[in-house]
Amino acid sequence: MKNFRVLVPLLIWGLSALASAHDARERGFIRMGMTEGEVLVRVGKPDHEAWTGGRVRGRDGAAIVQGRDGDKTWTYFPHEQDPDTLTVITFRAGTVVDVERKISR
Repeated sequence: MKNFRVLVPLLIWGLSALASAHDARERGFIRMGMTEGEVLVRVGKPDHEAWTGGRVRGRDGAAIVQGRDGDKTWTYFPHEQDPDTLTVITFRAGTVVDVERKISR
């Protein structure tokens, strides 16, 4: 019975988080410093995902190819709940470092 009292509130909290995960209006509340997980819970999966790579220099001067270890961008296309707005979120090391919201008509 004791476990039931703990599990029910957790289950309700989890279901409410999932229900709000696809609310496109939440895109305007994404802030720098949030984690990928926090963004997924708030606005759901992105419409497009890309990695920026390129070559950078390490401390010893050797070239490092970033590939998937570079910045990651998630793009959310306009939605009826967030019309005419393209949202591009940039992550570095799993944390939001830039949020760009563009009017696109």
